[in-house]
Amino acid sequence: MDPVVVLAVAFFAAAVLYASVGHAGASAYLAAMALVGIAPATMRPTALALNILVASIVTVRFQLAGQLRWRAVAPFLIGSVPLAFLGGFLTLPPGIYKALAGIVLLVAAARLFMTAGREAASEEPEPRVPALPAVATGAAIGFVSGLVGTGGGIFLTPLLLFVRWSGARAAAGMSSVFILGNSISGLAGNVAAVQGLPGPLPIWLAAVAVGGLAGAELGARRLGTADLRRALAVVLVIAALKLITLG
Repeated sequence: MDPVVVLAVAFFAAAVLYASVGHAGASAYLAAMALVGIAPATMRPTALALNILVASIVTVRFQLAGQLRWRAVAPFLIGSVPLAFLGGFLTLPPGIYKALAGIVLLVAAARLFMTAGREAASEEPEPRVPALPAVATGAAIGFVSGLVGTGGGIFLTPLLLFVRWSGARAAAGMSSVFILGNSISGLAGNVAAVQGLPGPLPIWLAAVAVGGLAGAELGARRLGTADLRRALAVVLVIAALKLITLG
């Protein structure tokens, strides 16, 4: 089957799943492209472009639901956006890029496994985010996100929950904005470096647009996705091992 079609189907499925839980899907897009054998120079800008569209849909969903905490996420964005641009501008050697992307996919897989059956609490306190630590951690996550081609949500969400700066629902809303800001900045830096995006991108954008809208609706209806998230985690592990061991 034509790889363009295969990726369109995979991207659609990933967008449905990730949008339903408040994320944009870059790790799954990278995994799909790794399994098909797309070159690293194409993987990164493609994942970021798809991320922007789905993250925009998810952000609007959280805004309409009144679950965005702009003041809480602002320090993270202040640190992350400039560093995401720098990370996007830099071009790593293919071997190093594949190893780093593989590690990021393993982190994403671990997070999916650990949170597959977890539900948000019915009531949550307002986020309490210390400004300076948020700027510093945002900068670190933004730089890695730009280098690899993700929005950084797979790092920010567990951080917010682990250090108890936020509850689950607020963390998801904050991550959607964080992903959107980093993806725009990372792609801007990457386009400046590579001067272009892949030809089939419009087809893939259409696929994730439909998937993102469907996922946002499913998420609003609280559809259970535990088994799907575990299955996706397995795919991420396979793709990560392919990148790290085979290239």
